[in-house]
Order: sequence, then C-alpha cells, then structure tokens
Amino acid sequence: MGIKGLTQLIKQHSPNAIQTTNLYKLSGKRVAIDASLFMYKMLINMRGPDKSYLTSEDGKIVSHITGIFYKTSNYLALNITPIYVFDGKPPPNKGPVIKNRQDKVANAKLSMETATSEEQKNNLEKQTIRLTKQHVDDIKQLLELMGVSYVQANGEAEAYASEMCRQQMVDYVVTEDMDTLAFGCPRMIRTCLDKSIKRKDIISVLDLDTILSDFKMTYEQFVDMCILCGCDYCANIPRVGNKTAFSLIQKHNDIETILPITKNVPDDYETKYKESRNLFTQYHDKLDMQQLSIHHTSWDLDKLHDYLVNTCSMSEQRVHNSIKKMKQGYK
Repeated sequence: MGIKGLTQLIKQHSPNAIQTTNLYKLSGKRVAIDASLFMYKMLINMRGPDKSYLTSEDGKIVSHITGIFYKTSNYLALNITPIYVFDGKPPPNKGPVIKNRQDKVANAKLSMETATSEEQKNNLEKQTIRLTKQHVDDIKQLLELMGVSYVQANGEAEAYASEMCRQQMVDYVVTEDMDTLAFGCPRMIRTCLDKSIKRKDIISVLDLDTILSDFKMTYEQFVDMCILCGCDYCANIPRVGNKTAFSLIQKHNDIETILPITKNVPDDYETKYKESRNLFTQYHDKLDMQQLSIHHTSWDLDKLHDYLVNTCSMSEQRVHNSIKKMKQGYK
C-alpha cells in the first residue's frame, strides 16, 4: 500500500521534486532495488501469448527469473550497479495489511471458480500471486550467476534500501512503494509518473529534500503527515485523507497537537502512530555499512547461459544478446 495519496500530494505541491529522465543517465551509479516488488511485477507481467506464466520445458514457472534477468542485464549494460534487497520478517504492526492481502487472495480464488471468461480468470489469477521461498531462492541463484550483489534484510527491504541510500552506499533506491520516502530515502526511482510517456527507459526520480522544502516541513513532520495519510503500519483516522493530513501538519506541526482537536480517533491510534514513527526511523544511523552483510559473487557467464537456456528454457539468442550487452556496457 505504501502511503495513501502521497504521489498526488507531491504532484500538486512539489512538482519540481519529480525529475523525468532516461535510465542511461544513471550510468556509473549504484542503485538498491526492492527485490520483492520486482518479483511481483515479473510474475504478473511476464506472460505468454495465452496469458499464462512462462515455464521451462519441465513445467517450472520462470516468469520471475526471465523478467529480472532482462531488467538486471539492462542495468548492467548501462553501467548501473544494482544491489537487490530482500525482505526479512515484517513487523507485527503490518499484520492487518498482510491479513487484508490474504483475504483478497482468498476472494480472488473463489471468484475464479465462477468467472465466465478467460480474461476475467487471468485478471483474478494475477490477484492470487504470493511470493514463495522458491521464488526468492530462484532469484538469489540468478543474481549469483550474474555477479550481482544482494542483501537479506532483517526487516522491511525498503527500510534497509533507504538507509543504504541515506548513508551513500547507493545513489538511488528503485521501488514503487512511496513509504520509501517516509523511511528517509533521499532519491527514489520509480516508473515514469507521466502516463503520456510510454517508453520503458524513461523513469521518474523523486528528491526528498525538494519535497520537504516545498511542503515546508521537517523530515519528522513529513513522517507524521505520511502516518496521518495512512500507511502499512497505521490506518488513517476516519475522514482524514491525504489533503487533510497535509494541511493539518502544516498548521499544527505534529500528531500530538492534532489528536485533541480531531474526531473519531480510534482507541489504539496513539500506540500505532508512535510505533509507526519508530519503524520509519529505526535504521537511521543504526546500520553499519561496513558491517552490512552483502552477498558478493563474480559473474559466471557460461553457467548463467546454461541455466537460462537449458534449465529455464529461455531463448538462446535473446540470452546471448543480453549477456553480450552486459559485457560491453558494465565496467
């Protein structure tokens, strides 16, 4: 879910914080990538002509492997260094959001039984996707063969990635989750926000300092605003949406001042907003970048080729071309 309505607030109040640029301009930069989000996207979008998963000859699902290979090889071909960050155990505060997702999966599975068209079934099937340990292990194996580093977080991947960017281990975080900004990420890359632009190589870069300046907020006030908007750890107060949250923080500065003058505040809200604040800042200056456990390997392009072509049944010519571009572009 991220932060409800945050993108709209930035578009309205801080349009200069959104830079539309070409991916190749990031040549020479290091990016932390939210691995779970990429895996979900590839499982949803990498499909065959019949809208089913891409599979190997023995029936193994390889949509996630195929998609992340081509995405990652494109970064390497542009001399961009990716570091994938994998989610650890979610905090207890995220329980209601996880339960809601599980309910949606169950409802989608039930609806598939009565769907009357293939299009309906395909759309519902995409709503049932859940990441498994096998998906994660597949991608870790792929990254090892590609010589791409990864980090196994102890908590939320966005929190780790944001701190890596805050401490300048990486230059950007690549994700679609807007709560990355609430975690303090200075520069976030996401799919181009200008929907009139269809090119996949055009991206949006969001700059947190510009947002804070245009919002006329400190980082602490911004975090409070994000919590009021509604986040994964704390639902919004009834009748308090993103616009109201923005104006309340600008006028009253913090949640403590706002609650006494706000109606319909849930009984457990005080506990949840304080826990949310702690979660958004829990890794600030707490992760030692020198001690961070980063899994490094050197690429093995022969084994990579064999794995993708013979194990995953991917196009030999496409794999060959991608590996060739990787070798030419990455320094």
